[in-house]
This record gives sequence, C-alpha cells and structure tokens, in this order.
Amino acid sequence: MVVENRPGGDGFVAINAFLSAHDNHTLLFGPASSFTAHPYLHNKLPYDPRDLSPVTRVSATLIAITVPPALKVNSLQELFALARAQPGKLNWATVTGATDLVLAAFLKSSGIDMAKIPYRDTVHALNDVAEGRLHLYWAALAIVRGAIQAGRVKPLAITASEPTSIMPGMPTVAQAGFPALAFDGLVGIYGTRDMPVELRERIAADVKAVLADPAIMSRLQATGQAVVPGSAAEFAASIDKQRATVTELAKVLGIKAAR
Repeated sequence: MVVENRPGGDGFVAINAFLSAHDNHTLLFGPASSFTAHPYLHNKLPYDPRDLSPVTRVSATLIAITVPPALKVNSLQELFALARAQPGKLNWATVTGATDLVLAAFLKSSGIDMAKIPYRDTVHALNDVAEGRLHLYWAALAIVRGAIQAGRVKPLAITASEPTSIMPGMPTVAQAGFPALAFDGLVGIYGTRDMPVELRERIAADVKAVLADPAIMSRLQATGQAVVPGSAAEFAASIDKQRATVTELAKVLGIKAAR
C-alpha cells in the first residue's frame, strides 16, 4: 500500500484526486465530517458526495476543548459563565469542518456572544491560545496534546460521546453539562459509488483484522484516535447520523446546503 497525502482546499484536493483515479485500487482515508459539513461551508461543491461509498469505519478522532491557563477557568461551566458576563470580549476558533457548526450553533442557541477567529494554520491558533490571545480552541487531540502535556494550554473536556482511556479523568462535554457540544470525529475509508459490494466487504474485513493488532491500536491511540472499527453498513449508518446532526445545526444557523 502506498500512502499519498493530499492536503489543502478543505479536503477537496484529496477528494478530487481520489475520484479522478476511479480504479477500485485507490481508496480515500479521511474524516466523515468533511463530507457532512461541506455542503454548509461552501457555496458550491467540486464533487458529488453521492460518488463516495463508505467502505469501513476505522477510528474516531478525539477532539479537545482547550483554553489558556491565564484565563483561570477550570470547567466549561466557568468558561461560558465568563463569556456571558463579558459579552463580545472572548473569542473562539476550531479546525475547519463540522466542529465550526457545532460550536457556532451552540453559542447562538445559548445567547452567548463570542467572536469567531478564522485561522489557516492550526499552529498559529495553538500559539495564540497558549499565549492568551485566543480564549477557546476546539481541535483534535493530536494538535494540542503536546501543548497540554507542557502546560501551555488547559483542556476542559472532550467532545466524544464516551469517555476514553486515552485522556483518563477528562470529562466528556455531556458529563460537563453541555451535551449539545457532543461530536464524534468519525474517520474511515471510502471507495467509489460503483465499487463492488464484495470488494468493500473484503477490505473492511482486512482492516478490522489489522485493527485488532495491539501494536496498531496503540499507534492510533498515540495520535489521539479511538479505535472503533465497523463494516461498510455500520460506517454508513454513523455517517447518516452525523449528517442529520449537521443538518439540524445548519438550520439553527440559517445555512442552506450547497447544490
């Protein structure tokens, strides 16, 4: 297997490269949130989401909500209480994708006034939250873990629906009293729409077998991934559930899907 990274363009570069190959040998590995959120983040899509076919679920990216230590808040309750007491004074940022919609919809529904700060580079956002210029940063654990361990940023919760041993003692947003912020970062493998069912099933079985290897599992966990293998049908069901959630968030924000 050859791994070819195609970053950029909010995932469009990789997606278009995958769809252009169209050979049943080239697979796409990435987060479901790109496809579920794209219609609400862009006026026009350069691809048809129906051309992507779920093959197998692999993992769930753990997403942490972090703040500057200098902000002196120790929980989501304290953070949002501070934001209510100082409308417009605090700001926030997330990595591009469905997480933007989750937090924006929550703030709007809750009547909390916080300014969104857009970033092209997650490193700049991480530096800004560490130095107190950014007050809430919502990002994959892989991005912020080093800063957390160094004490440069403070984690308040994870958005996963279930607690994880990867961050022992860290509450989920639901446990912290904010279930509306729950979001599982689904990651998996996709084929094209016309990929034969038997081929998808064979690949899914192979991936599941590999993920049962403790060495592989530990490597994924080290990057902030909870291993949650699933068949094509299970992955498709997870994506449908996430898509329904994102659609409701878009309604709250008054955003219509791109056609």
